[in-house]
Amino acid sequence: MAYSVATTAWTKRPLRFLLEETDTFVTIAELATSRGLITDASSSKVLGLARSLAEHPRFHALSITDNPGGHAMLSADTMGTDLMYRGQEVIIHLSCKDWNRNALESRCWMLASVGFRNVLALSGDSPVTGFHGQASPVFDIDSVGLLKLLTEVQGGNFFPGAVVSNYKRLESEVMPQYFKLAKKIATGAGFLINQIGYDALKMDELLRYMELQGWTLPVMANIFVLGVTAARYFHSGKIPGVIVTDDLLALAEKQAASPDKGRAFFLDFAARQCAIARGLGYRGIYLGGHLKLEDYEKILALLDSFAPDDWREFAKQLHFPQADEFTYFEPDPDTGLCSHQINREYLKSKQQPKCAPLAYRVNRRIHDLAFEEASAGFRAGRKLYQIADRAPLLGRAIHAAEQAVKIAAFDCRDCGDCSLPEIAYLCPESQCAKNQRNGPCGGTHQGTCEVGEKPCIWVRAYDRLKAYGEEEGMLDGPVIFKNGALRGTSAWGNAFLGRDHRGKPKTS
Repeated sequence: MAYSVATTAWTKRPLRFLLEETDTFVTIAELATSRGLITDASSSKVLGLARSLAEHPRFHALSITDNPGGHAMLSADTMGTDLMYRGQEVIIHLSCKDWNRNALESRCWMLASVGFRNVLALSGDSPVTGFHGQASPVFDIDSVGLLKLLTEVQGGNFFPGAVVSNYKRLESEVMPQYFKLAKKIATGAGFLINQIGYDALKMDELLRYMELQGWTLPVMANIFVLGVTAARYFHSGKIPGVIVTDDLLALAEKQAASPDKGRAFFLDFAARQCAIARGLGYRGIYLGGHLKLEDYEKILALLDSFAPDDWREFAKQLHFPQADEFTYFEPDPDTGLCSHQINREYLKSKQQPKCAPLAYRVNRRIHDLAFEEASAGFRAGRKLYQIADRAPLLGRAIHAAEQAVKIAAFDCRDCGDCSLPEIAYLCPESQCAKNQRNGPCGGTHQGTCEVGEKPCIWVRAYDRLKAYGEEEGMLDGPVIFKNGALRGTSAWGNAFLGRDHRGKPKTS
């Protein structure tokens, strides 16, 4: 979409224009708001930094977080409004953890009315604190559902962004992230930001995978400027989806023992990541961390000082993977990046699928016999529930029998809008902390959920589907929205009568 952009000394070009109509290497700074009023000392400090960055010619946009880490913080649009009225491009983070779909829709109208256009759609981290006790997470919809809302509300005037997290250890974590990325792109994501990570090989892998799929969305490289405190915090696993390995922590500890506590090293380390991102073909850098204005300026000055090909040497050095970490492409030992060869062991494993669990095999067979629309079982079930619709006592009896089976087999929570067939017969209501129905969140660690120590259902679903060679299609299909009106009703009846998310009511 080509359009003219009026700019003044106080107005920066729209992010969409820069990413879609120019080849500008974009610089974005992430700002985390603080707790309390905008007039409080901590908030005023962040606002002062934000205003300085808004006046800086090298920063094209400022990105403001939404209750990061599950903590209650000042709303992003409070600071964002101040910056936008100063002519600054702002990205507002919008997370599903604290809002149901009505509140999100209302918030979208508010953001559009005020003038915000750049919105980063996030499922969000599960709450860890709250006023007089821990808050209950909402997760009525997820990041994919939010993207659909953003693309439909206000005639699609938003420029929605999405996040992808490919810094994962297991194949069953990495590949569903890519499949979910495909769904986000199809749903209308306009730009991408990758998760924080410290491995040039994985930085390269994301762009190569996108190129292989023919995806041309602009991607910003997420570069969080480490310090020893942040390195320790990330290493502890307290920020879901962010990994600092033992080797990287040891390096951070060593540098922190220097007279300047590692400041020069960490800024240079970040500048080298920026150079790698530019060399690989990222459309810009997304800088985060506990930084002062002079820190940002030092990083950019270092970046400007590097020779055009220095990034290639830096890429050989930025290599802090997890043990036995899966990569989609074979590594190239000469460059420290990916080769063009897809992982041979991965390709081999697709030709030699493992046996799926017996319970899964049985559930597939039952579904084929009773719930596939072309089956005799489906036709019989539809007639039975049509009768039950007119006979309440019969309907309640069948529903009770259904729950007796499904609670024992799936730990069913009686949502009435079942996604068992779409997640390899694993219940997202009882077994996923975020009730994700459109793919995994980015918070898993070595296959386990960020909340508790249970296995991620999407990791398990991937392994089950791979046994049948069906894993690549695990997220095909329309965006799923659970219908809250169906809670406490028969999911079987809703499936047979077309009342659930799969379709409109069907006639006999």
